[in-house]
Amino acid sequence: QGQLVESGGGLVQPGGSLRLSCAASGFTSAYYAIGWFRQAPGKEREAVSSINAYDDKTFYVDSVKGRFTISRDNARNTVYLQMTMLKPEDTAVYYCALDSRGGTMYYPLIMRSYDYWGQGTQVTVAS
Repeated sequence: QGQLVESGGGLVQPGGSLRLSCAASGFTSAYYAIGWFRQAPGKEREAVSSINAYDDKTFYVDSVKGRFTISRDNARNTVYLQMTMLKPEDTAVYYCALDSRGGTMYYPLIMRSYDYWGQGTQVTVAS
């Protein structure tokens, strides 16, 4: 059974940067689309970004465009989310997810396209 493990969260000041990692085990992550989602206290989980398998096409929600970058390191079987110019409203638990069924072909930024999830990593943006 495959597993995803997020890391890299923490406390950062507004305007700062963090890089989140999503390490896959039991999968060759290069073969699968990977998405990042986040959930703030009292809010529903929402999409942040995703990266396709094979062509590495990327997708972002409007609120993070120009600030966040998703990328892969296939040698490390890891997907990253580089976050810059962080804002207090970016505070949330960040989750990575993997699509093993092809659901992201049409819907790369919705939760039901993904069937494997990590446990999440907390990101807090505050001064």
